[in-house]
Amino acid sequence: MPSSPPRRLTIADVANAAGVSRTTVSHALNDRGQVDPETRALVKAVAERLGYSPNLRAQRLRTGRANAIALLSSMPFAVAGGSSRLGFLMEIAATATEAAMRQGVALVLVPPMDEAQALLHTLDIDGAVIIEPVADDPNVACLQKRGVKMVTIGRQPEAHEPLPYIDMHGEQTGTLLLEHLHEQGARRIGLIIGEQPRHSYLDMERAYRTYCTRNQQAPAIVKASEGGGETAGAAACLQLLQAHPDLDGLCVPVDAFATGAVRALQDSARRVPEDVKVVTRYDGLRARECSPPLTSLDMHLEDVTALAIELLFEHINGSGQRECIDAPLPTLVQRSSTCR
Repeated sequence: MPSSPPRRLTIADVANAAGVSRTTVSHALNDRGQVDPETRALVKAVAERLGYSPNLRAQRLRTGRANAIALLSSMPFAVAGGSSRLGFLMEIAATATEAAMRQGVALVLVPPMDEAQALLHTLDIDGAVIIEPVADDPNVACLQKRGVKMVTIGRQPEAHEPLPYIDMHGEQTGTLLLEHLHEQGARRIGLIIGEQPRHSYLDMERAYRTYCTRNQQAPAIVKASEGGGETAGAAACLQLLQAHPDLDGLCVPVDAFATGAVRALQDSARRVPEDVKVVTRYDGLRARECSPPLTSLDMHLEDVTALAIELLFEHINGSGQRECIDAPLPTLVQRSSTCR
């Protein structure tokens, strides 16, 4: 006859072995409640020695937790990812996965696809991190209806119910890029941004208009659709050149637009950086592999993502007092698109 499977260890076994109550074991293993450090350490040591592992199904029924969070953005892959899909979104996802695991939960990456909208209505999660939401972001609206806790990387513009967020210092970022172009000799700078109402575009435009006023320059702005990716960036660049043939600098925060703009400049027999200097915001694969490589910003996304996960769990656990955390200030990465 086959032997019966060994009995699963329970929290009662750990309590008996440690000489404490079941409640103390539960609080100690889940880092909750008022348990003194020595007792907490004892309980964890006994649980490890016995080989105890929690019954996740029972734990979930008891706590109501899904032990999962989501990471999502309405920014399409045409700008959020590169040709290999290794872009802004995926860099954040890599760090978010690690930070979530340290909290003992899984991370679900919801791709920016129309089909994902239906998934959000039923996705079993405890919270979500939204990357640079638009003013009326459908992802935010859906999860708010469900009562899911959320934080955003970059504030949501014009939000009726402001969400906790990581401040990405949009205007300071824009000023840093524009001042670098000016320091490198550019005197007629154009701006290409996305037409969607994201904080990064709105803040960049404010910084640019302030720069133009300060330097007595008429603004030269073209807005492009994110879905067009590099093609949209190239078309926007040609539109700027036609209206302002004397441009000698381009600030293009979206890296996909920036690489498209460089291609358009070169097709128009303009040299980068000799004739037109170009900067972008995100120091990713596109910026590094562009020819010439693009001057950009190290946005310290690992730190930003870790802060977002930390803020989310503060609110999931009901201990959240902070509504905003400052991200580290970006660092300029100078490359040959602005320097000979």
